[in-house]
Amino acid sequence: MEKDIDKALQGRESVASVALYDRKHGISCTYDENRQQDAASVIKTAILGALLFQNKGPLTGDDDTLARKMITASDNASATTLWRKLSDLTNPSAPNPVKIQAFLDRVGMKNTVLDKEGFWGLSQVTAADQLKLLTVFTTNGDAEGPVLTGEARAYALSLMNQVQADQRWGTPAGAPKNAVVHVKNGWLQRSNNPDVDPYDRLDWKVNSMAAFTGADYDYGLVVLTENNRVPAGRPAQEGWTYGINTIEGVARAVHHGLYPQESPSQGVQPSRQSLVNQLKLQPAQPR
Repeated sequence: MEKDIDKALQGRESVASVALYDRKHGISCTYDENRQQDAASVIKTAILGALLFQNKGPLTGDDDTLARKMITASDNASATTLWRKLSDLTNPSAPNPVKIQAFLDRVGMKNTVLDKEGFWGLSQVTAADQLKLLTVFTTNGDAEGPVLTGEARAYALSLMNQVQADQRWGTPAGAPKNAVVHVKNGWLQRSNNPDVDPYDRLDWKVNSMAAFTGADYDYGLVVLTENNRVPAGRPAQEGWTYGINTIEGVARAVHHGLYPQESPSQGVQPSRQSLVNQLKLQPAQPR
């Protein structure tokens, strides 16, 4: 499987980080898993986890409405509202996400750095830390006890299972057809502002994470990518779809390596036109 992942990345301009666990086989696989990258919308899983951690159970009322929109439709306004709810607002223009940090500390996500100016998509995450988060959503706990209640874990996985169809690209590509898929993706293009590091200017950050359960499956996969550049004179979304293609190449190698009989050779994916339409609904972070 490692050889297949390496082959999938050969010739790609994307810089990729990979982290995988499979409890059925008792294996893990990582590649540059501690590299920090812009989170984009995969940070919404941490926001969800922190909200469930604070509430000690599943959500109701406005919290439920906001969480559902944030995960299933990747709604940015809902994420911002929940981020601020979990923050110290002593300085309203720079919300300090103290309650999210408390959740990260409990989970042991030591290499995740939350943005303190409210630009949650620019938080720094690693594939290894995001895999720890998937572990929290899919296990009873650790030596210290449960991080989330059983109801809360089921709620989180349910939302990730209900992500709208045109956002189910990435790590689910090539998954066994009878697996239950729980996915969250993230994407943004950095601005060309002078205060942005030259390496990041106009670069696409494209990320995907998913847990696979049901029918004896019990594994999780995270792939984070950057350096998805747009050739001069080409449409902006080409950098985005380039990152998706990198992720899906790795995903197919993983699924086929783990379950060669159950994993389809190509896997179902949205049409590229539906992806372009989706892109228009998800503006990049402002800096």
